Amino acid sequence: MQVMLPSEMYFGKFEAVFLFYEAMPTGVTVSETGRIFICFPKWGDDVKFTVAEIVRGTLQPYPSLDANVVSPSNITTSFISVQSVVADGQGTLWVLDTGAPNFSEPIKGGAKLVAVDLNTNTIRSVFTFTEDVVLPTTYLNDVRFDFRVGKAGYAYITDSSSRGPGAIIVVDLETGYAWRRLNGANSTSPDLFFLPKVEGKILMNRNKDGSTSPFRLASDGIAISADGKMLYYCPLSSRHLFSISTEALRDRSIPDMNLQYHVKYWGEKGASDGMITDAQGNVYAGDYENNSIRKILPNGIMETIAHDPRILWPDTFSIGPDQYLYFIVNQLHRQSRFHYGNDLRQKPYSLLRMKIDEPPAPTY
Repeated sequence: MQVMLPSEMYFGKFEAVFLFYEAMPTGVTVSETGRIFICFPKWGDDVKFTVAEIVRGTLQPYPSLDANVVSPSNITTSFISVQSVVADGQGTLWVLDTGAPNFSEPIKGGAKLVAVDLNTNTIRSVFTFTEDVVLPTTYLNDVRFDFRVGKAGYAYITDSSSRGPGAIIVVDLETGYAWRRLNGANSTSPDLFFLPKVEGKILMNRNKDGSTSPFRLASDGIAISADGKMLYYCPLSSRHLFSISTEALRDRSIPDMNLQYHVKYWGEKGASDGMITDAQGNVYAGDYENNSIRKILPNGIMETIAHDPRILWPDTFSIGPDQYLYFIVNQLHRQSRFHYGNDLRQKPYSLLRMKIDEPPAPTY
């Protein structure tokens, strides 16, 4: 007699939007008109273009193939290795270029924030950074916007460095002036006691030569409240959620060392890569250790809205005008750098979505 043993419960209804059979994606964003953009950082895969749009079921380089071809003469206007793309809800696609293929030291002038006009599909403006903002160790990871403050709005960028201080970089979009905040603070740094476990195994750097080291990346996931007054963030190597007043981040009269007193701790939400906020102020975050997606209400209550073995490393999130939560699943933890040079990823990678019945948080 064969007995069926109880097994783990899975839940949450989602569907595939697009499947990727070539380079591994990290970022997704859905514009206010429903256009979908994807980015592919250069981490070792054959990346033919680092920014793309899904057009009639195919990937097209965006805004052009030329913009995705790098040469020494166009470092500041071409895309080198893009980690994040964000549509701002008012006709602009923002492209966050690490300028650091394979996690190298950023190419001088290559780390940048680029505004692409979605009506003309042309680059409108480029924001580069001084050497005291983008350090030799910096890895620009994700960005959020608020156009309700200042003359042209502000951007907030996470530095998820694996070998230097984490930080939140604040950018005045009127002047392009940028500065580091919470530089090396506890809340933007890896949790040194964090031991990540994915698919039942400890996740660590495992090199071809047999050497190993802890998996430690700084501030990564970022989300801004619906009113723009609060910025949520988390280190990648941590299960903790933090927030800080955006006013405090912008206030240069507050010394950086005193900013820690403005940080709020929300508790454990699971270990997350990407985060996003809806118009009601709910924060959505992945839990890459548990193949899950969490919803964090404004009062701090957390609930799991999806738990499924196919959610193999939920990376970036975006909320579309159709009130779906879009998210990339890319098996990041199966990359060769975690398995002594053996690539354990299985194609396809996927773009999934689930209905949440809420629009994205406004930026203006």
